[in-house]
Amino acid sequence: MSDFVLSQKRDAALWITINRPEKRNALNDDVIAAIMDAWRAGEADDEVRAIVLTGAGEKAFCAGGDLQPGQGFAFDFSRPNLLYADMLRMALASTKVSIARVNGACLAGGMGLLCMTDFAVATETATFGLPEVKIGVFPMQVLTLLQRVAPRRIVAEWCLTGETFSADDALAFGLLNRTAKADALDEEVMRLANLVAQRSPTAIRRGKYALRALTDMTLEQGLAYTESQIMLLAQTEDAKEGLAAFAEKRPPRWTGR
Repeated sequence: MSDFVLSQKRDAALWITINRPEKRNALNDDVIAAIMDAWRAGEADDEVRAIVLTGAGEKAFCAGGDLQPGQGFAFDFSRPNLLYADMLRMALASTKVSIARVNGACLAGGMGLLCMTDFAVATETATFGLPEVKIGVFPMQVLTLLQRVAPRRIVAEWCLTGETFSADDALAFGLLNRTAKADALDEEVMRLANLVAQRSPTAIRRGKYALRALTDMTLEQGLAYTESQIMLLAQTEDAKEGLAAFAEKRPPRWTGR
């Protein structure tokens, strides 16, 4: 694990923290690789029920890519894919619920981190933006996820103007689940993580799979797909345990199977 990324278990949650506050938690290949390593470890750990992604300090969640000489836009053209895109793919395919804890500025590539998680909670003073057009580029990879989260015209405005916007705007346009005062941010994040930890791991695992699969389906395709999925899910140990616990008026004892 890189010193630039810290990993810590808190109850049933694994906290992954980008630890470059002096660089506003900017991303480079080492940071991205370390995030991926920590995420995979959380994915493989049955005790981990939620993954929390955040940045160190109080100023920035993640200000995007590190644009220092030798860091920004240094591509290996022999590779058909980029490490940043691989990280997005990995997070989207994760079977664990993920939560972005946005403790400050969330800009450029940091917006991709925000969009690759299932939930997002931000401080009321957090700021957001896609300033790439100001330096002659465009948030290409971020756009792929962002347009699935926020309204198309609003996304176009963010991308084409490069202007920053507030946590209130981010909440109104669907980027956030909720906002919190800075001193209540951790409490709200852990509230969500602990709620998830009480639910069926099997239902969450198969539910996340279905949510991802439905994204590109028509209505009829989606209905046909979910018909088969609910029948499969009903055969799992967790589904049978959930029904038994409901009938017996007791808390369920999940096996995750």
